[in-house]
Amino acid sequence: MNVRPTELPGLLIIEPRVFSEARGWFTETWSAVRYAEHGIPSAFVQDNVSYSIPGVLRGLHYQLPSGQGKLITVLEGEVYDVAVDLRQDSPTFAKWVGVTLSSDNHRQVWVPDGFAHGFFAREPSIVTYKVDAPYDPRSERAVLWSDEELGVEWPGGDAVLLSDKDARAPRLRDIPRDLLPRMRSR
Repeated sequence: MNVRPTELPGLLIIEPRVFSEARGWFTETWSAVRYAEHGIPSAFVQDNVSYSIPGVLRGLHYQLPSGQGKLITVLEGEVYDVAVDLRQDSPTFAKWVGVTLSSDNHRQVWVPDGFAHGFFAREPSIVTYKVDAPYDPRSERAVLWSDEELGVEWPGGDAVLLSDKDARAPRLRDIPRDLLPRMRSR
C-alpha cells in the first residue's frame, strides 16, 4: 500500500496493492492496522454507497458540529474527487485537492473531518465511503460547488447535474464562521 500525503494536512491519497492475474484481481480496501499507521481511524461506524450517472456532481458536503471523516473508494466507473479544507484556523483554509478515482486505478482518498467533499462522475459510477461518525441531518452543511473563491476546476465545467440542495448551497464567504470547522484531533 502506498499512502501519499497531499498539500492539505490530513488529506491522504491511498494506492492499495492490487494482485492481478488471469482470472481478475484482488485488493484489500481496508485494514485497521495498516490504515491506522497512517492516521486513519480504525472505528468506522457506517458504510455508504452511491450510484451516479455521467455528469452528476455531488457536493461539496460537510457536517458540523458532528464532523465526519470519509474513506472514499470507487467500485465501478470513474469520478473526479475533490476535498476542500474548511478548517478556519488551518494554514490551507479554502484550498482544495482533486484526484481521479476509478475502478481501474483502485485509488482511495481519506477525507478527514473539517473538509468539504464532493465528486463529479465522468462515467456511470458506484462510489463507496466508510465514515467515522454517523450521518447527522442536523449537522449537514454544504458549500457551493462553483464558488469562485474556491476555484475548483471541475471537469464538467458548468454542464453538471446537481441536486436542488447542492445548487442552492451558499458560497464560502456567506457561511457564518460558527458554521465552519476548526482543526482538532479526535
